[in-house]
Amino acid sequence: MTDFHQTGVITTLHQLGKPSLERLEAELFGFAKARPIALVLPALYSEFEGPAMPGIIQELTKVKYLNEIVLALDEATEQQFQRVRELMAPIPTEVRIIHNKGKRISEVYETLARNGLDVGERGKGRSAWMSYGYVLARGRSEVIALHDCDIVTYSRELLARLCYPIANPQLDYVFCKGYYSRVTNKMNGRVTRLLMTPLVRSIQQLTGPHKFLMFLDSFRYPLAGEFSMTTELARVNRIPWDWGLEVGSLAEVHRNYSPRRVCQVDIASTYEHKHQILSSDDAGKGLMKMAVDICKSIFRTLASEGVVFSDGLFNSLLVTYLRQAEDAIMKYEADALINGLDFDRHEEAKAVETFTRAIGLAAQAFTENPMGTPLIPNWNRVVSAIPGIFDMLLAAVEEDSR
Repeated sequence: MTDFHQTGVITTLHQLGKPSLERLEAELFGFAKARPIALVLPALYSEFEGPAMPGIIQELTKVKYLNEIVLALDEATEQQFQRVRELMAPIPTEVRIIHNKGKRISEVYETLARNGLDVGERGKGRSAWMSYGYVLARGRSEVIALHDCDIVTYSRELLARLCYPIANPQLDYVFCKGYYSRVTNKMNGRVTRLLMTPLVRSIQQLTGPHKFLMFLDSFRYPLAGEFSMTTELARVNRIPWDWGLEVGSLAEVHRNYSPRRVCQVDIASTYEHKHQILSSDDAGKGLMKMAVDICKSIFRTLASEGVVFSDGLFNSLLVTYLRQAEDAIMKYEADALINGLDFDRHEEAKAVETFTRAIGLAAQAFTENPMGTPLIPNWNRVVSAIPGIFDMLLAAVEEDSR
């Protein structure tokens, strides 16, 4: 059972009572006439071979308020691309597929590189960014929603609740982050519970209150991959291409808009997707890599706003974080016990040890190279550098769709 309590500097939209999905979808159908909605789906081909995408496709066949769906397909051969086209065919909404490994889209990436525009390596961040560009190039939608494609508990109610705050013209939000319970027979969401929250609060303990950290701490699930936004925001925001994508995107939203125009919405009572391995001994994969990228993104954002990081501050941060994270474990254990959930204190402690090393690695990387990995340029800059890029992108996707 949820409550109506508001915390932090952003608005929280709860799931109260028994909301009617039929009412939500009927209202969205009306809103979409004035504010057309595009759905962006960054997907790997492997997700079509598992249980997630077939279930998502089945639910999307019942959605009538979407204006267009843009699927950014990665790690797919030409034959697999054609197979995905067939699988998406039952959806009544117009679907366009960006074939990231295809010859035509590869030429778009090469054009960007020749003009000195670094759009990063293959991954969700780059796929999402290219999809935004395609939606902007078409100019047919005013709202963009995005959700991951590995959700095995997907329902169309998730999408409706995600779209509603931005599509409703009576509300003045430009960005909406989804949140949900990460509880099955145990608590999941380790990176949020045991890294993000203790880290953000530890930095504030050492440096004092900071608007960006207060903004981050206002989100119930800041690392959720589901959000909606206006196309205006998609045009001006820069985003990271690595695992710092979610935090970096929130940093850009905070930089460009007032927190009063940002909200979060409860989109699902249960949410299950594929889980990353902890990878304690390898900073190049799993939750270890994710944690390092997230920490670097936070450090660079704060540095850009005047926070001075020294060796002494980083050393204090490691000790402060460890204390905060250990206290968090005690709180989660009590929460698990009263609810009859499984709780492995040893595994929780191992995660904290891994995240402590990740903070140290991120601090070292930041000290050696404060600029770090550049953000993908926003689409305003790209269009300024290459005036014909939208036409090139449209042509590439249309050719692939024939």
